[in-house]
Amino acid sequence: MGVVTFQDEATSVVPPAKLYKALVKDADVLIPKAVEAIKSVETVEGNGGPGTIKKLTFVEDGETKHVLHKIEAIDEANWGYNYSIIGGVGLPETVEKISFEAKLVAGPSGGSIAKITVKYETKGSANPSEEELKIGKAKGDALFKALEGYVLANPGYN
Repeated sequence: MGVVTFQDEATSVVPPAKLYKALVKDADVLIPKAVEAIKSVETVEGNGGPGTIKKLTFVEDGETKHVLHKIEAIDEANWGYNYSIIGGVGLPETVEKISFEAKLVAGPSGGSIAKITVKYETKGSANPSEEELKIGKAKGDALFKALEGYVLANPGYN
């Protein structure tokens, strides 16, 4: 098994505590509201803490598909959240799992900076293609921006 790792950052005008609440604590309810293609987020195992497995059901190319996320760690005091994609269509054939280590920090003018480390744990010596990496990054960026947009469009959200 190999590991392909990369780091990324995203900025937001939303304060970290409010953005963390949307991205982590309220995500199961907000994601289907913020992203039209995502139909539901449901807990299939666990109580919401580490070890919990969630199923995100969405429509892509006219087909209903899903991705399984496993919560690895939650650090609410430091706005940290780690999870892995462990099943469903979100995994390229060459990948065993994709792990995300995310943390929000205070950014300029009261906003946030999201720092993320992504690790692709591969099957054997095969690596995901550049195209698979680009698609995965684009989907993650789009989800982040959709939830940020939801918070900004709903000033009463807190």
